[in-house]
Amino acid sequence: MLLNYIKIAWKVLLRHPFYTFITLFGISLTLTVLMVLTSFLDHLFGSHYPETRRDRSLYIMQMEQRDSSLTSRQSGPMSFKFLTDYAKSLETAERVTICTFVNSSNAYVGSQKIKLNTKFTDADFWHVTQFDFLEGKPYNEQNIANGDYVVVINDDLKKQYFGNTTESVVGKDIDIENIHYKVIGVVKGGPVTRPFTYSDVYFPYTAPKSNYQKSSMRGGYVAIILAKNKADLKTVQDEFQSHISRIPLPGIQEGFKYATLTVKAEPYVENFIGTILDGGPGLATIFFGIIGFVLFMLLGLPAINLVNINVSRIMERASEIGIRKAFGAPVRTLVWQFIVENIFITFIGGAIALVLTAVVIHLINASGWIAYADLTINVNVFLISLVVCLIFGLLSGVLPALRMSKLTIAEALKS
Repeated sequence: MLLNYIKIAWKVLLRHPFYTFITLFGISLTLTVLMVLTSFLDHLFGSHYPETRRDRSLYIMQMEQRDSSLTSRQSGPMSFKFLTDYAKSLETAERVTICTFVNSSNAYVGSQKIKLNTKFTDADFWHVTQFDFLEGKPYNEQNIANGDYVVVINDDLKKQYFGNTTESVVGKDIDIENIHYKVIGVVKGGPVTRPFTYSDVYFPYTAPKSNYQKSSMRGGYVAIILAKNKADLKTVQDEFQSHISRIPLPGIQEGFKYATLTVKAEPYVENFIGTILDGGPGLATIFFGIIGFVLFMLLGLPAINLVNINVSRIMERASEIGIRKAFGAPVRTLVWQFIVENIFITFIGGAIALVLTAVVIHLINASGWIAYADLTINVNVFLISLVVCLIFGLLSGVLPALRMSKLTIAEALKS
């Protein structure tokens, strides 16, 4: 029976090329936008280079301190010392890295100024992340203990500073803010959309201007905790919170009297969304309102338009409906037929959208709009797109099917 419905749907498509073109154009365009959006979200939140182990990583991004009346608060990154005391000491974690968010510096090649994104890290940074070293190696604990002036740079900075040379630049000097550093390694760069790992230059935390000696709790550092496996995440979180709970309350931090202190180790998505929700109910309402509006515009409006097209397309088959009803076809059978036909058409549009999405993603990756963009159509993106196709087919097919199936035999034969 299902195969017969699909054959009927195919013949209906061939019968009216104009309706077919309009329907497939609307479906494929809508699904292309949704697939590209899904790929971008996967790019933002998925486990990708160089954070390929996000599925077993926890992120510590900020500390929040509130006064006793809960009317004032301070929040932001932490000091290197604080994270060393409360995160580095975790026994249930495989590794913990402490690093800064992206900072900025300048380098000069002759009279040309190069604006740099910089990051201070510890040696564990190169074990928690999985950078591809094109040349050389990362700095290690010995380099840090010696206070060596060494840096790891990305391949883009290598081209800008040393030119399009095929020779290794390991061991060569690079001047940043009038300080001489020796290049110890060159990595393939990561996207700017991954702020925990993105940078042009990576310094050991003992390099000048890192402020790692700061003794207070607040500072400019964040941390990534790598669990031994995904199942250990809750155990690691519990241990970290037990460490935080030992901090005596109330306290005074840089003149601010706080009664509560909150620091969380969370998976990346929760960390990202939590930062938005932490802005208060107003910001959260705006955020989810925008998401709802975008989803309605991308999925709801096209579905409504296709409902009208489908009603017109099915109206031409009113006599067929009347005859089938006259021979005893139940309403459920008729509804199921039209839904299957619409889902079949939607999946044809989805196949077209898959090709268009691949083209759009290639153009985005090659355009340079996002440095080192690596949008892909992976298994997650494909499965989500498949579900979206199914939902879209149901949304645009159920209402016309119900409307036409409820026609009386007389009404259907007159149409």
